[in-house]
Formats: sequence, C-alpha cells, structure tokens
Amino acid sequence: MCTYNTETLELTGSAKGATGWFRATNASVYFDHPVHHPAGHALMIDVLNPERGASARVGLELDADSARALAEAILRTLASVPAQLIEH
Repeated sequence: MCTYNTETLELTGSAKGATGWFRATNASVYFDHPVHHPAGHALMIDVLNPERGASARVGLELDADSARALAEAILRTLASVPAQLIEH
C-alpha cells in the first residue's frame, strides 16, 4: 500500500546528472514502489532543477535502514563542523 506522502522542498546546491553538473534547486522525498531497487517499497529522494528538464535530475532509491543511516550520517557530519565554517 502506498502512502502518497511526499515532502518537497527548495534547496541550494549542485548535483551531477546524466549530462554533468547542474544547479540543484528542489528535492522530493517519498516512500513508494521503486523503479530499479529490488524491493517492494523504498524511500525515494529526487534532487532536481525543474527549469532544466528531465536531464537535471538525480534519483536515489533506498531501503528504510539505508535511508535512516544516511540521514543520521548527514546530521552527525553537520554537527561536527565548526560553526564558523557553516555559511548562512
């Protein structure tokens, strides 16, 4: 059963897609049937720049444990960075 719960957000960054690097402006996070990952359901993360079309997209399909581990690693890494290095 799909939840259809999708989080969308604007972001500032860069991503490397099929045609090279692009400015990443948006992301979507949702739990659904994966396209490629061999599981019934997965957490999907799409990072994209809608203004550049379909080639400016990077997608991840992760099992729940991997998604949690990635989120925790991101938070640990950011927490370890000296405050003066964080740009606002």
